[in-house]
Amino acid sequence: MPQVLSIIIPVYNERDLLPQVLQRVEQVELPNGLERQVIIIDDGSTDGTRDILRGLIRERPDYIIHFHEENQGKGGGVRTGLKLATGDIVLIQDADLEYNPRDYQQLLTPILENKADAVFGSRFIGNSRRVLYFWHSVANKMLTMLSNMLSNLNLTDMECCYKVFTRELADRLDITEPRFGLEPEMTAKVAKLGARLYEVPVTYDGRTYAEGKKITWKDGLSALRCIFKYNLLTAKQPAVAPRVEQIAGAGPIPISDHTRRPKLGDGQDSGMKKAA
Repeated sequence: MPQVLSIIIPVYNERDLLPQVLQRVEQVELPNGLERQVIIIDDGSTDGTRDILRGLIRERPDYIIHFHEENQGKGGGVRTGLKLATGDIVLIQDADLEYNPRDYQQLLTPILENKADAVFGSRFIGNSRRVLYFWHSVANKMLTMLSNMLSNLNLTDMECCYKVFTRELADRLDITEPRFGLEPEMTAKVAKLGARLYEVPVTYDGRTYAEGKKITWKDGLSALRCIFKYNLLTAKQPAVAPRVEQIAGAGPIPISDHTRRPKLGDGQDSGMKKAA
């Protein structure tokens, strides 16, 4: 049976960019015969994004589309996506074109080669990136360093959107943060679970605030809180955290079969919308 990649796309007010993101997700060639499962979580959009998704329900019966009636933040969207995902591998994809699905090959390779349980992207160890805000980069490096000090990892970009997990690891993460605090939360929990973690370079086409960027200084303060909370105030499972390795990627080989999570039964999540 072919392996399945679940691509979770949390969306909030991305009417203009969502069609382009979905086109890129569909066009990218997945390695090793992987099949794709696209899961879109609309997080209470008010700009017409929901109208586009209602049209997709009719046009793409293979998509899983879920509507949050109220905005729950990116963390809430990812949490719902993890509940709906049934694939062997789970990948988080933003809906704003800052991250390009053409990087899937290198993001998936360490898991496909059975070297990793999780793979994080990094905007700072290679490939091209758009030059933007200096103080954002300073804050990112400071947050990453603090996270590394408390988790005993050596990541270069803890806040990077691209994070990929095996099914088994995704099932154990139990995300609780509502907004962008899910990045330090996931990092701390991956470390505490003793997961094998790799970091690979990804391209980055960042947006300005005029172009719709949503993260603010308040999210930076929240990230600080989350770093301390999930590294110091929650139970640590393994005695020693794993070391991050940076790779450029190589040809994939099959991963061992994973036990897939059963699909949600009828009535378990009334907000889930799937085309008939």
